[in-house]
Order: sequence, then structure tokens, then C-alpha cells
Amino acid sequence: MLARQRQEVILDEVRRTGAVQVGDLVQRLGVSDMTIRRDLDALARRGLVEKVYGGATSTIGRSTDEPGFEAKSVRQLAEKEAIARLAAEQVRPGTAIGLSAGTTTWTLARHLDEVADLTVVTNSVRVADALQQRGRTDRTVVLTGGVRTPSDALVGPVAVQALRSLHLDLVFLGVHGMAPRAGFTTPNLNESETNRALAEAAGRLVVVADSSKWSTVGISTIVDFNEVDLLISDQGLPGDARQLLAEHVELLLADQQGVEEER
Repeated sequence: MLARQRQEVILDEVRRTGAVQVGDLVQRLGVSDMTIRRDLDALARRGLVEKVYGGATSTIGRSTDEPGFEAKSVRQLAEKEAIARLAAEQVRPGTAIGLSAGTTTWTLARHLDEVADLTVVTNSVRVADALQQRGRTDRTVVLTGGVRTPSDALVGPVAVQALRSLHLDLVFLGVHGMAPRAGFTTPNLNESETNRALAEAAGRLVVVADSSKWSTVGISTIVDFNEVDLLISDQGLPGDARQLLAEHVELLLADQQGVEEER
């Protein structure tokens, strides 16, 4: 088994159980103790696991955990693609939109190729790069300044000041978590302030968040449920979550076959 295949098995087990032990992985994968430790080192460098004595644990779950962009980019790929396709249908030619940092908004940026005469404001270098790759002459991309976070967001007073002077037709907001009482959250206090400024610039605010974000709570609330016009998620969202969310926000659930509208 190749190193990449072993690491995928390890990562799947961490996601399923929350933690792995070196001894168990040695027996399961039939390799040496040192090989497993090298695999865990590689996963930890990418932000996918946290090494502990004798093994590794998940990086997901604590309110201040902030996985890096690479760590998040390998999660829920099909769901993010479906959400991005549906979100792109909300964008009209000739409008000014905002995209927050995040892997779902980055995926959305790659689905905007067919929208003409678009102005996009973002606080993400990754999103800006994705938007400019096609070299369209009818597209304006505005990148805010700021201090870079582990998730590749540009945050802080420079970004906030730039966003507070803008008026955007539509803003797409990626989030770390969504939960009752907490609303839509992030594990980074500075990113919360910046995303709040982006949300306040929106004529219409759309949150794009896959179903794995449900019941995850970051340390800081960006916006409450009732401050959002539309939430686009996927069919994996639990029934109780659908019912609660639909009381506050228009809800669209995407999958590879189609779209289910809750309200």
C-alpha cells in the first residue's frame, strides 16, 4: 500500500472515531511503527490530524480549532460541488458580489465562469486566484488587504475598513459551523469581525455550508440565522436542522441530482 493510500485510511479512521493509536494502525496496515509515525507527521503538517502521545486525534470539534485550507479542501468534496453549482445560479450578470474566504466559496468561484460583467470583492487570495485564472476582460476582482489566517482569509482592521465602504448586491459567506443559539460561527475572532463587515455590505446575504457544519460551534458568531436571506446546504442536513433553519431563513438543499427547496 502506498503512503497516500495509508494516510487516507488513517484519516478516514480519525474522522470516524475521533482518534487513532499507532499500535492499532500497525496491526491494521501491516507496516512498521516508524512508518505509521511518518504518516501521522505528514497528516499533522497538513493540518488534518493533531498528533498526541501514542497516536493522533481529530482537529475538528473545539471552538477555537481552525483547520488550514488544505485540510478543509479534502472534506465533503461532492457536497461542496453541488452547493457551488446551485449558488452560482443565484448570480446575475452585471452585479457586484462578495465572496468570503473558505473552500466552499473557493469552489463557487470556479463555477462563475459563465457569468458576464461581474465585479467580485473577496478577502481570500485563493478565491481571487480562482476568479482570475480564466483571464476574462469583463471581470473585476477586488482583494482586500489584511493579515492572513490559517484558512487563507485576509482579516483585521485593513480588511474591515475596506469592506465597510462597499455596497454589494449579493454576498456569499462560508462558515465554520452552524448551530442553534450560536448561529453561523468561526473559530477566528478577527475573521469573525471581517466576515461581519462583509455581511453588512450585502444587499442579499447567502451562507454556503455543507451539512457537516451542523452542530459545530466556533468561538465567535458571525451572524444569527435570522440575519441571513438564504442558506444553501446539502441533502445530508438532518431533519431537525432543516425544520429549525427553515423557520428563520430560506433553505435550499443541493445534491448531484437536483435541488430540494425547504422554504
